[in-house]
Amino acid sequence: MSTPLHPQNVVALVWDFDKTLIPGYMQDPIFEEYRIDDVAFWREVNAIPAYCRRFGVHMHPDSSYLNHLLTYVHHGKMPGLTNAKLRELGARIRFHPGLPDFFQRVKEELLRIPDAQRFELRLEHYIVSTGLREMIEGSAIRPYVDDIWASEFIEAPPPPGFDPEATQNLDAPAPAGALFDVHGISQIAVAYDNTSKTRALFEINKGSNTQQGIDVNAKMRPEDRRVPFRNMIYIADGPSDVPAFSVMRQSGGTAYAVYLSDKSTERAREESRRSLEQVERLRKDGRVDHYGPADYRPESPSADWLIMRIRQIAEGIIEERRAALKERVGPPPMHLPH
Repeated sequence: MSTPLHPQNVVALVWDFDKTLIPGYMQDPIFEEYRIDDVAFWREVNAIPAYCRRFGVHMHPDSSYLNHLLTYVHHGKMPGLTNAKLRELGARIRFHPGLPDFFQRVKEELLRIPDAQRFELRLEHYIVSTGLREMIEGSAIRPYVDDIWASEFIEAPPPPGFDPEATQNLDAPAPAGALFDVHGISQIAVAYDNTSKTRALFEINKGSNTQQGIDVNAKMRPEDRRVPFRNMIYIADGPSDVPAFSVMRQSGGTAYAVYLSDKSTERAREESRRSLEQVERLRKDGRVDHYGPADYRPESPSADWLIMRIRQIAEGIIEERRAALKERVGPPPMHLPH
């Protein structure tokens, strides 16, 4: 029997970002910095697909906001919005109660399980978002995250006629005039929508995010996959994550939905009510295994349930490892009776 590629000793928590880890949208600090009416911005974004159809162009609703951000930059509404600026603004993102401490706490909880350290179990956190990678990179949660899938921008694309050889040495300074001057983000490098987020799940599953020689589309035996879906939990907030929820449920993974639970104002109470109704529909339709409030403080329902599920997954891995050890290691020699 051939040796498996990976020991399959990883428990992976895969997180959506907006409304799941934070109360609102990560773009809010951008609007505050440039004094942009966020309600008007999102109203415009929602109208863009219909606007484009008038010209026979089909704009994907999930990525239209990325183009609209660029339009604001090009029209001088967000001057100097570079990747560095996005990372700086990411530091202003406010998280749900209990975060980011919960990310470290669950890793410590895993190590308390008997034989978890003996069998070298580990817990990894991943963020898969249609939001902006640079803002997540600059946020308080970044030190606790193993990898991020999110949309990215280019600031200075190479002009026509640039020297391709100049791209080979990444440490060499760019030749004068070879790139446009950096005035702000100017092109979309990668855009994640709610369907393409499922690709990230398979990259985690197969380990292509940790090992360059593994292509996410390559055929791979179940025993060779780095993180089997049964060892994964996907946490998100709503219907836009149905494709990812479906992949998890169909593949033996765990799907957990969170709802907003802020009751501090009339507006917050109404949003919380709608959020709860939304995840209840997901549960009723069989989209998720369970749900709870977006509160990760010790002994909150979501913290308790996720820790319980992590423990169950870990104990399943440990039981498999014990059984394999018993099967493959014979009994020690013994003295024969006279």
